[in-house]
Amino acid sequence: MAEFVKDVMTPGVVAVRPDASIVEAARLMRTRHIGDVVVADGQRVVGVLTDRDITVRAVARGADPLEVSVGSVCTPDPWTLAPDDPVSSAVALMREHAIRRIPVVEGGLPVGLVSLGDPAEAREPGSAPAGIRRAEPDGKKLNERNEGT
Repeated sequence: MAEFVKDVMTPGVVAVRPDASIVEAARLMRTRHIGDVVVADGQRVVGVLTDRDITVRAVARGADPLEVSVGSVCTPDPWTLAPDDPVSSAVALMREHAIRRIPVVEGGLPVGLVSLGDPAEAREPGSAPAGIRRAEPDGKKLNERNEGT
């Protein structure tokens, strides 16, 4: 069983500046097949932006995506973890604060991300959360299912 955050985190982070447009962030998400990016101002993590943040906090309000900055719609001041923190700390933070992802920071720099399914995958690789975590996005199948509706 994994003991440390570094054992369960997704290494590497896609980061954007707070002044980047949400279009820039959305394009990164699309090309990298991810649903979130870390918002960093220099060497400091200042937020987390998800595809849902873009949808709910900007697009649904009618904002121009080219004019809206990542910093204005991201979740600010996220909890962070260190690679050598115990996995139990990640689970406790997620439960206590109802959060789904936590940036992992080392020496002030983001080095990974722990998502809700990561600890489950480490404990039980065949579990439902682990399977969802590993699943690749498949827009074609989704579109095929929705064409008949």
